[in-house]
Amino acid sequence: MPRAELNDLAAFLAVAREHSFTKAAAKLGVSQSALSQTVRNLEARLGLRLLTRTTRSVQTTEAGERLARALGARLDEIDAELAALSELREKPAGTIRITADEHAANMVLWPALEKFLPNYPDIKVEIVIDFGLTDIVAERYDAGVRNVEMVAKDMIAVPIGPEMRMAVVGAPEYFSENKHPRTPQELTAHRCINLRLPTHGGLYAWEFEKKGRELRVRVDGQLTFNSVALLLKAALGGLGLAYIPETEALPHIESGRLVRVLEDWCEPFSGYHLYYPSRRQQAPAFALLVEALRYRA
Repeated sequence: MPRAELNDLAAFLAVAREHSFTKAAAKLGVSQSALSQTVRNLEARLGLRLLTRTTRSVQTTEAGERLARALGARLDEIDAELAALSELREKPAGTIRITADEHAANMVLWPALEKFLPNYPDIKVEIVIDFGLTDIVAERYDAGVRNVEMVAKDMIAVPIGPEMRMAVVGAPEYFSENKHPRTPQELTAHRCINLRLPTHGGLYAWEFEKKGRELRVRVDGQLTFNSVALLLKAALGGLGLAYIPETEALPHIESGRLVRVLEDWCEPFSGYHLYYPSRRQQAPAFALLVEALRYRA
């Protein structure tokens, strides 16, 4: 329906409810003569008389009463929805959907949300765990969390965590039967626990760097997971070597339950970033969450 016709219907409804062109014109902020002409044009288009005019009052005809009943509920519903949208613009409320991998959700998102959400009871957050490179626009996410190297160049990327390092670890009982690898290439002779990345359709190649030299090693073993928690559990059980974020490994290294190898080949790299398509027309809730997550060294 053209916008002009919708305006004409709203004008007719105002007159029908007020039973007065004068009162309806004041409510709509238009002149009485302009409002009268609008209603006459609507009647002409429909080929029906909608209002009966007298010197004292304005009454709806049978057709006008039927149209007023049909319009009233619908236009009131539209007004209510527009008011609700205005509230979303003016106050922090609504649902924010974020895609993140398991480690980012546990180590970065959750600590921030635990402090943030109690202060904003009208904000809801949905986090979907996914190791793949999700198309956040197509999948209707507000944002994603990944390492900055994985973020598309046309996205806004906000740092939300410190630099990271990976760690190659195994249980002492594993190393009681196997020598420590001295170079990444020697991992091919070890039982390793693989991580499957759905976006790449295959197993993650372990990445190493030392003094500018970069290596990617394809490893093999009995187990493959798509969960860091299960990688860690399998390594603690002595079932092979795992390549996991340093923050996950350190407590177990310090307790002696895991042994770290190839540490000199695991150099720091940029940490997690929150990414999203545009800065324009950010909802207050999303803008507040971005600031709560922003990493400040």
